[in-house]
Amino acid sequence: MSEVKLPKRFVSKYPHTFSKGKQHFLRGKRILPKPITGKEALPDLLDSSFQAYNAARLQEACRLFTEKMLGAQVTVGMSLAGALTPAGLGSAVVIPLIKAGFVDWIVATGANLYHDMHHAMNMPLYRGSPYSPDPELREVGVVRIYDILLDYNDVLMATDHVLRQILMQPEFQREMGTSELHFLLGKYCAAFEEQTGRRDSSVLAAAYRAGVPCFCPSPGDSTIGMNVAGLELRGNALRINSSRDVNETTGIVLEAKRAGRKTGVLLAGGGSPKNFILQTEPQIQEVLRVNEEGHDFFIQFTDARPDTGGLSGATPHEAVTWGKVDPTRLPDAVVCYLDSTVALPLLTHYALARHRPRKLKRLYHKLPALMDMVTKEYWKHNKRL
Repeated sequence: MSEVKLPKRFVSKYPHTFSKGKQHFLRGKRILPKPITGKEALPDLLDSSFQAYNAARLQEACRLFTEKMLGAQVTVGMSLAGALTPAGLGSAVVIPLIKAGFVDWIVATGANLYHDMHHAMNMPLYRGSPYSPDPELREVGVVRIYDILLDYNDVLMATDHVLRQILMQPEFQREMGTSELHFLLGKYCAAFEEQTGRRDSSVLAAAYRAGVPCFCPSPGDSTIGMNVAGLELRGNALRINSSRDVNETTGIVLEAKRAGRKTGVLLAGGGSPKNFILQTEPQIQEVLRVNEEGHDFFIQFTDARPDTGGLSGATPHEAVTWGKVDPTRLPDAVVCYLDSTVALPLLTHYALARHRPRKLKRLYHKLPALMDMVTKEYWKHNKRL
C-alpha cells in the first residue's frame, strides 16, 4: 500500500465560521463514540453508543426517567398495553419498578392482569414459535400468544376456575372500581406466591404489597371481565364501576399538582391504557373545571404511527392541544419508536443502576381521601351544569 502524504498541518478548505444561528443548532454532543469492547456496563453503553435515531430516543427516555421523573416530588404513572406479562415483562420489569418505588400507579389492559395470575399460581408459559401450526395447536389444546405457548386446560381453564372461586368470596359481593378489584385479587396472588415459594412473580401481588393501585379502563375486555360477567348470570353481586376509576385516577394527579409536585407518565404501547392515564388532565380541566396545564413528563415506547390514527392519543405535541401535556414541558417528552419488550428491560436496568430506590407512596390506601377531594373540587366549580 502506497504511503499517503499529508501536509504538515491538515486544514479544511473552508474555515470554521460559527455564526450565532449555527451555534444554536450545533451545540449538541459530538457523535464519535468509542469502539465497543464488550466490557461496558449496560448503562454506560446506552450513554456512549446510543447516539442517533431511536437509539438516541431510548437514551433520552432512560435519562429523562432517571434524572427527572424519579425525583422525590414526582408521581409516576405507568400504562401497559397488549399482553406483556405473558412475555415475562411483569417479573422482569414491572415488579422491580414497583419495589424500587419507581412506579406509583398503573393502568393496564385486562390481558396483562389476567395472564399475570398464571405466574402467581405457578402455572407455566413456554417459549415457542410464531410459526406453529395453529389448527394443530387448537386440536391438541395449546393456546398461542405470538411465540408464547400455554396449555388450554392446565393453565387457561385452571386459572379461570380459581379466579371464579375467588370472585365468589364475600369481599367481592358489591360494587367497586378496578383498583379495588385488583387489590383484592393481588391479596390472593400474594398468598399463591407464598404457597408456591415463588415470590416476585406476580405484578398484582407486588402491587398489593406496595399499595400501588392498578386500573383497567376496559374491564370487560379480558378473561377477568368475562368471568365477572359469567358469575353475574349466577347472581354474583360483583359490579365494576368504571366511573370510580376515572375519578380515582383524576384524584391521584390532582392531589400531586395541588401539593406542588409534578406528574409523569411512562407509556408502554398505546391503546386504551395510554389514553386513560393521560385523560386525567382533561378530566381535571374540562369536567372538574380546575385550572391545570397537563402532565410534566412523558415517555412512550410505541411502534404505531400518528398519521394512520393508530397511535392512541397521538404524539405529546398533539396531546398539548387536549391539555394532556404541559406545553412548557415538551422538551421533557420523548417518543421512542421501539418495541416495548426491547425498550422496557433496558430502561429498567438503566434506572436501577443509576438511581437509588424511592420511598413508596402507597397511593392505593390514599384513594378514599382522594375521592373526597375530587368530589369537593367538582361541586366547587360545578354548582351549575
